[in-house]
Amino acid sequence: MVVGALLGSLLVTAFSQGAHELVPQTLPPPASRLVPAGPPTPMTVALHGSLRIQLPISQSTVTAIGYHSTSDGALALSPLGRQGNLGLFTRLAHKIFGGGHGRFVYFQLNGGETDVLDVGAAPGADVYAPVDGTVTGISDFILNGKVYGSRIDIQPSAAPSLVVSLTQLAPDPALTVGSTVAASNTKIGRVIDLSHVEEQALARFTQDAGNHVALEVKPAATVTLP
Repeated sequence: MVVGALLGSLLVTAFSQGAHELVPQTLPPPASRLVPAGPPTPMTVALHGSLRIQLPISQSTVTAIGYHSTSDGALALSPLGRQGNLGLFTRLAHKIFGGGHGRFVYFQLNGGETDVLDVGAAPGADVYAPVDGTVTGISDFILNGKVYGSRIDIQPSAAPSLVVSLTQLAPDPALTVGSTVAASNTKIGRVIDLSHVEEQALARFTQDAGNHVALEVKPAATVTLP
C-alpha cells in the first residue's frame, strides 16, 4: 500500500512537472542571443573511451544538444548530462533510485543511438575545437549532391587512432590542414544555415529552425581524406 501510494504520488508529480523537466533552463529567444559569443567555458559533453569531447559552442549560444544515429561508420558516444525526453516510467525510476542526474540536458533525436552529437546554435555562431589535436582535413560537406559548408577533421592528441569530424559549419579562414587546435579555445568555424535545405530534428527542442554543428568520432583508418 505504501509503495502504491508512493508511485501514485510520483505519477501525479511526473505529469504535472514533465514538460518543465524537458528544458534545462529558460532559453531567451534566438534573436537575443549574442552571435558570435566567444569561446565556451570548458565542459565535457560526451566520451568515447578515454577521449573527452568538449562543448564546441559557447553555453550562452547553445539552443539544444541532441544525439542520433548514422550509417557512415561513426562510433557510439557516451553522453554526459541528463536525457530530457525520457519516457515517463524511466523518469519515475530516476526519481526513485536517484539516477539520471547531470549538469545539462540532452535529447535523443531518433531511437537510442548516439553516433552523432548535434550542438544547436543560430547561424553565424562561432564553433571551437572539441578536442586538442591537429587538423587533418578540410573538405566540402555534400548534402543531396550540393556543397553546404565544410567537414573539418581533427586527429585528437589524446587518441591519435581516431578522428573527430565536424560538419554543417563554414571553416575559419585562419584554419588550415596541419593547424594545431586547443579544445574550447581555437575557433575553427561558424554554424551555417541549413533550414532551407532540410527539416532539422533538433528544432523539436529549440525555439528556432534547429541549425547546429554535427560531430562524429571515427577510426582514423576509415576516414577518407579529400
